[in-house]
Amino acid sequence: MIMAIGGKGKFALSSRLDLGFSVGSAAMQRIMFSALMAVAVVIMQAQAAGLPRKHMIASSHPLATEAGAQVLKRGGSALDAAIAAQLVMGLVEPQSSGIGGGAFLLHWDAKVKKVESYDGRETAPLAAGPDLFLGPDGKPMPFMMTVVGGKSVGVPGVMAMLEMAHREHGALPWASLFAPAIALAENGFPVSERLAAAIAADPAIAMIPETAAYFRPNGVALKAGDIVVNKAYAQSLIALRDQGAKALVEGPLAQAIIETVRTAPLNPGGMTLGDLASYRPIKREPVCGTYRKHRICSMGLPSSGAVTMLQTLAFLERHRLAVLPPGGAQEVHLYGEASRLAYADRDAYLGDPEAMTVAVKDMLAPGYLTARGALIRRDQALPEVQPGAPGAVPARKRAMLDYSRPSTAHVSVKDAAGNAVALTTTVEGLFGSHLMAGGFILNNQLTDFSFSPVRDGLPHPNAPGPQKRPLSAMSPSLVFAPNGSLKAIVGSPGGWRIITYVTRTIMGLIDWRMDAKSAVALIHVTGRNKTLEVEAGRAEPALIEALTAKGHTVKSQEMMSGLNIIRLAPEGLDGAADPRREGSVWGE
Repeated sequence: MIMAIGGKGKFALSSRLDLGFSVGSAAMQRIMFSALMAVAVVIMQAQAAGLPRKHMIASSHPLATEAGAQVLKRGGSALDAAIAAQLVMGLVEPQSSGIGGGAFLLHWDAKVKKVESYDGRETAPLAAGPDLFLGPDGKPMPFMMTVVGGKSVGVPGVMAMLEMAHREHGALPWASLFAPAIALAENGFPVSERLAAAIAADPAIAMIPETAAYFRPNGVALKAGDIVVNKAYAQSLIALRDQGAKALVEGPLAQAIIETVRTAPLNPGGMTLGDLASYRPIKREPVCGTYRKHRICSMGLPSSGAVTMLQTLAFLERHRLAVLPPGGAQEVHLYGEASRLAYADRDAYLGDPEAMTVAVKDMLAPGYLTARGALIRRDQALPEVQPGAPGAVPARKRAMLDYSRPSTAHVSVKDAAGNAVALTTTVEGLFGSHLMAGGFILNNQLTDFSFSPVRDGLPHPNAPGPQKRPLSAMSPSLVFAPNGSLKAIVGSPGGWRIITYVTRTIMGLIDWRMDAKSAVALIHVTGRNKTLEVEAGRAEPALIEALTAKGHTVKSQEMMSGLNIIRLAPEGLDGAADPRREGSVWGE
């Protein structure tokens, strides 16, 4: 066990087990691990006196964190701070999120003790049918041929959703939340290393003249440290500040969006002003469940986050993970099998609840979860995983996989009144559709639909359709302790793997009682279909060999998460930003 204590209130616990002496049997190793973990928790609590206690924000970019911090210092609510951070993120990391995309948000009202969820997912235009991504031969088009251009753009939903949430939970005036982002857009911001790398690695930027002019001025890609001014984005923010989300529905900005989509040099789309006007954010019931006496709430459909995460955790609850070293072969095996089972159900059955009936209650029914979890063997991987047959849902022979790209961003906020926000926001892939209007990127969210509308003779639940919302993996989550108090605010970007990133972080907090930094740094593992993915650079050869011996097909895979979490402890607020990206944390 490696424990590092340095500076006032700082504590880090490594996820690697290094006892330094022989302890004999595996049972003895588990006993020693449990004992050392208990000691680590005591030390962590004793050293945490310097943690912030009032409010905190963790976001995907330091400038966004600073914008949220300014709002919190002025007495703003958690929701206010999240909005200010989102507006900055759309400027400084446009490859990941922005006002041309969508989002899901969970809100905890500390006064009335209530969790609410808000759906700002993009919708398909009325012109979008089941054959949206089928070629002339009736077969699905290659994924990358559909991304760039207007056909992949969904009706943006993030600003309408944030406006709805602000009416209910804002403390400061709407207009006051735009000042940080407008100032950065007008005066300039420095290009980060991550943005510069994304620009350099994306040849599709050059295919869209307006986008190329912004990210590759005079044919030269922006470099880290370059100062960029975006007057068009500032004007869009001013319109949204003064008119609210209506500015994206009518007027010059709305017209610019439609013109950009319909006249795109590649894959022009059929979106209309009527599509923009018909968009409505939806306030939904969060989906909650329990894991080791903790209550976990996340986003329901069209996000698959809650269902898939709660299934995975339910399959694991019968196993004593606390005595297993996190990231060890046995723990990774069990997690991988649970993940495979949950993803098989996700890929086969989940879709937009407004367009179809989804048996969420059946998929989370205790009897079904117990029977399905019993398929997991401790010593051997399942040779193949098929979807289950929950309730009256017609059984499917196999799942239809989606492979959404790992972009997106996440913000976690806790304010002085005890309210909390978990906001996951996206334009889908890196640089979305690569189209720009009003100084911001337009999403390619429609590629989150299944390209094949029928599988095994049955309509696919995530097939494209007019005004449908594509299935998502975004998983903004709130964790509550057994006594009902808020314990953690968690979320991450990362495409379809988001669910596993968030799930394993929650396991770190609950099973191994880790601090925020250690939970975020856990090795990533994803089980889906026949493959068990382990995080490249983190999985040692001995781990891969042990998993292979259990029958797994193991793939070492780079997994670019961006976890931003806040853990509420008796000693104060413990926040962490994912070391794999450039996020930051502020609190006082």
